[in-house]
Amino acid sequence: MVDEPTRPNEEQRTESVNLADAITTLQERQIVKGTVVRVDNEGVLVDVGAKSEGLIPPKELARRGDDVEAVAVGDRIDVMVMRVEGEEGNIILSKKRADFQRAWERISEAHRTGKVIHAMVVDKVKGGLVVDLGVRGFVPGSHVDLSQARGRRFEWFVGQALPLKVIEVDRPKGRVILSHRLASEEDRLRRKESLFATLEEGQIVEGTVKRITDFGAFVDLGGTDGLLPISEMAWIYIKHPSEVVRRNQRLKLMVLRVDREAGKISLGLKQILDDPWQEVPDRYTVGELVRGKIVRLVGSGAFMRLREGEIDAFIPISELAEKRVGKVEDVVQPGQSVEAIVTEIRAEERRMIVSLRRAAREGERKRVKEYIQTQEDGGRVTIGDVAGELLRQVVERPRTEAPAENGEAAAAVEAEGAEDIDQAPEPEASEEEEDTDEDAEEA
Repeated sequence: MVDEPTRPNEEQRTESVNLADAITTLQERQIVKGTVVRVDNEGVLVDVGAKSEGLIPPKELARRGDDVEAVAVGDRIDVMVMRVEGEEGNIILSKKRADFQRAWERISEAHRTGKVIHAMVVDKVKGGLVVDLGVRGFVPGSHVDLSQARGRRFEWFVGQALPLKVIEVDRPKGRVILSHRLASEEDRLRRKESLFATLEEGQIVEGTVKRITDFGAFVDLGGTDGLLPISEMAWIYIKHPSEVVRRNQRLKLMVLRVDREAGKISLGLKQILDDPWQEVPDRYTVGELVRGKIVRLVGSGAFMRLREGEIDAFIPISELAEKRVGKVEDVVQPGQSVEAIVTEIRAEERRMIVSLRRAAREGERKRVKEYIQTQEDGGRVTIGDVAGELLRQVVERPRTEAPAENGEAAAAVEAEGAEDIDQAPEPEASEEEEDTDEDAEEA
């Protein structure tokens, strides 16, 4: 009796068929996804769902000499089937070529749809920048947005990830041309539209000072630039914006005006600071003597910064001196320390009027009283004594003080002058005049 050959059971036959089908479905240059099961010096074993794991040789793992530690066990990666070897179906895979293929697909799609992609700048070459897209890409210098570069130099971009738009693709030649400028403009436009949609007057925003001019500073609000005028930087007068802000400084600002049609935003800094004028009625009174420095001259007068440095009071040209003043600079100069009397306070209008003329007058009266008091303590006082003391003070008074308006003092000065003239000796006659007189007598 002949034994019948042993037949495989149904489960064994099904497993053999499925494994065979899995191997036969893998085609050369096909890209499949697999799971890393082992990493060693011989390469990387990847489970791609076939009879056996596929092997990625070290040279097929990465494009730029990265070692086998570039992947770890459990990672899901794309691989390209290079070939299936032998009856056992040994599979040779390549991660490098799969990445290369996927990179071209991504670039072609971005070119077709106009999508913005990001890539790292790896080098600066003559004429532009080289970026890594999985393939080599080139950004011409005319398409680099230098406004984002520190010092406006191409070298600053090396090592930076940039947004880019694909403007030309030639796969047979391996050429990809990109634009950083177009991507930046598109990004700014999108952020600007979003910003204008939500921006309201009176809103507090944050921004970075990008550019300083003589009339103000331009602040990047994260989508567009707003103007911070010099007049809105401080409650006191400043000569240049650099006294208050600096480039790349981060600021909190108030939105003063929004012109959506023109795309303009006006900002204010002093509005979020404490307003010193609110305390002026409690700190100053009319008739009070204040001290400060001249900070600015105008045709109608001068501005005086009070000692606290928070308030600028105005001195009209008529209040600079008792005499008529033709030019403000003939009486005061910027930086000069002066004393003045407060004559008017209009805090709601942020305006204070002070007078040098009245301060000088009050100073004279005070000195006269002090002198009279001194003389009374020491003996009899005459009008001549007072006039003489006033004359001495007028002679010694600084140029910035007004002349005395005391009529008696002026009269005393004239009287002393007249007495000096009457008491002056007559000039002696010369020898020629004496000879002439003698000749006339003889005749």
